[in-house]
Amino acid sequence: MNGLKRVFLFLDSLFEKVAIGSLIVMIVIVTLQVFTRKLFNYVISWSEEVTLLLLCWFSFMGIAIGVREKLHLSIESFTEKLPPFVLKVIDKIVLLATIAFGLYLLKYGWDFTVLMKDSTLPATKLSNSWAYAVMPITGFMMIVYAFLQFIGIDTRRHKIEGSGH
Repeated sequence: MNGLKRVFLFLDSLFEKVAIGSLIVMIVIVTLQVFTRKLFNYVISWSEEVTLLLLCWFSFMGIAIGVREKLHLSIESFTEKLPPFVLKVIDKIVLLATIAFGLYLLKYGWDFTVLMKDSTLPATKLSNSWAYAVMPITGFMMIVYAFLQFIGIDTRRHKIEGSGH
């Protein structure tokens, strides 16, 4: 069991680093694009395409990290009036719905990734699959995080005030 925990912690850490790296590279590319356009009247041909891909990856990965950190929306004023048992049931239903959505992303994200493998992006000539490959990865991570929370394991790595119950 300890080895399995290490594997998931490694995957989780790698997942977060890729998300942060995507954001950093995206910021650098956009900044470089603005400078080259304003100072040299030169447009980097691939910058918009790569930025869009990175934004897609960062955004989808952020969804899974939000699940991990229990940052989903909840209606506090309504739930304060409910007994703790009902709140636990609602939490379990939300986690099951999260797992279902993760399965949806996993299946249809994979289908789109495979479907788009022969289509290429115009500037970089990268496969369009790169735009969709993040969906099954995000779906898998959402399933893992939601399942662990469902069985009572706290997946939060960053204690943020106001997140979760």
